[in-house]
Amino acid sequence: MYTVSRHGALFAALLTTSFAITGCKRNEPTPAPAPQAATSDVVSADAKTAAAQINADFLRTHISTLSADEFEGRAPATAGDVKTRDYLVEQLKQLGLEPGGADGGWQQTFDVVGVEAQMPKQWTFSKDGKQASFKWWDQYIAGSDVQADKAAIKDAEVVFVGYGIQAPEYGWDDFKGKDLKGKILLMLNNDPDWDPALFAGDTRLYYGRWIYKYESAARQGAAGAIIIHTTPSAGYPFQVVQSSWSGPQVELPAGSEPRLQTKAWLTEDAARELVQLSGKDLDQLRNEAKSKDFQPVPLGVKTSLAFTNKITRSTTANVYGVIKGSDPQLASEYVIYTAHHDHLGIGAPDASGDKIYNGAMDNASGTAMVLGIGKAFKALPTPPRRSVMLLFVAAEEQGLLGSKYFAEHPTMPPGKIAANINFDSGNIWGRTKDVTYIGKGKSSLDAVLEAVAATQGRIVLGDQFPDRGSFYRSDQFNFAKIGVPALYTNSGTDFIGKPAGWGREQRENYEKTSYHQPSDQINDSWNFDGMIEDAQLGFWTGLNVANADAMPTWVPGDEFEAARKKALMAGE
Repeated sequence: MYTVSRHGALFAALLTTSFAITGCKRNEPTPAPAPQAATSDVVSADAKTAAAQINADFLRTHISTLSADEFEGRAPATAGDVKTRDYLVEQLKQLGLEPGGADGGWQQTFDVVGVEAQMPKQWTFSKDGKQASFKWWDQYIAGSDVQADKAAIKDAEVVFVGYGIQAPEYGWDDFKGKDLKGKILLMLNNDPDWDPALFAGDTRLYYGRWIYKYESAARQGAAGAIIIHTTPSAGYPFQVVQSSWSGPQVELPAGSEPRLQTKAWLTEDAARELVQLSGKDLDQLRNEAKSKDFQPVPLGVKTSLAFTNKITRSTTANVYGVIKGSDPQLASEYVIYTAHHDHLGIGAPDASGDKIYNGAMDNASGTAMVLGIGKAFKALPTPPRRSVMLLFVAAEEQGLLGSKYFAEHPTMPPGKIAANINFDSGNIWGRTKDVTYIGKGKSSLDAVLEAVAATQGRIVLGDQFPDRGSFYRSDQFNFAKIGVPALYTNSGTDFIGKPAGWGREQRENYEKTSYHQPSDQINDSWNFDGMIEDAQLGFWTGLNVANADAMPTWVPGDEFEAARKKALMAGE
């Protein structure tokens, strides 16, 4: 029989031991201590039996269906999107979940705006009678930041602004109060990564994300912003920019926030040529940008740009179902599992002529894993104490829009969300001795995950690719912003029976050959063993959180701790 009280006592201890130390500085949270030794209480016999519902046949079936050509790449507000959502609703019904909406609905519908910019084939910059022109697609990629039929920039000067960051907690301001209204801001990707005392060293923070940089430029009143792309600084090749920015870009309806006329990328070679036009050297500017004393550098280069936008207004939706908790005192609190159901849809064809971006790994796999976790929960003889929600969010590829909408319009108070456990791109290469935890060291969830992983004979490591900024690139980020402790695991890199470095090679090869490309399709080479273990790990971790006496908390001083305190106070 399922032993609720024993699990609750054990994991209340694990969830609270991380907080004996106080007085941490902001962005320097106290690391969570090592967990207590795993015991038989961590995963009960009933939980092990239920986890067997997650198997290769189940995962393969759902991944194959969702990534089939009939679903047209699952782009938001398309026929493929509707087909995907209908499919997920039907699966939730078959699993026996209840609708997640307060009104009894299975979908949380929200408005989106599609903006398809018709960019010129060349973008020209000039100074003192000399010009540099850059080709669309090969050298520059750009889109509109305004939801209007037309956008334009006229005789705007280009200003190099370093990293384009304002971070008072680090004493860093790349703008220094200069008047940048109407300018084009040329900026470096990533954030300062050479000093662990600055911006967490080689761990990319939100300041290093492209979304932040465009927002930052807009706050300065700039007309446009250009990010200089390099594969190391972006974490992916220029091809990913090309595929991700082609076709309609879906957004939430614009509010009162400042916006640019255009947001753009330049290849490094093109940026070097642009800077040379000004008589300066890109490498020298990069070095100057590494100082807190950096000042914006006007390049004296001017440009004009005019283009039209095709605007469409439509809707998409998050899909959700719930399993009601068994404890009357805790059933109003939720553990929320998330996976984004969207991908890129139909876009530019690859060398073979295939133009459907099927998104099998990204993220039909994560969607199937969450469905499997739901099936496992329903196989338990007794529901967990807290309620569980399976939430399939929309438009992640367009900027985490579905999770953003849910976080701004939750179906329960944020202070009642015990934790978010997010799945994005499952392991297709086999079993590992380790598991990667994106966000390790930020909350008391560390202890829970480590104790459960130990029952699988696995160790928990932090982000193996910290320069990618993965915590800020997937849906758990929007939950963290409203204070919810969030868990985002990824496949480990130490694969059983494989030589050292093999796992990293597989990940990097996928990013090079299949990430955001039509070739992201399921095939016979997929090994589901690791994906099964990762899904079971997520199931058991969430089960223990759902049964613990206390909810998880952020470590003192974490960047999201204040939001949690605010949410808990609002819920009292």
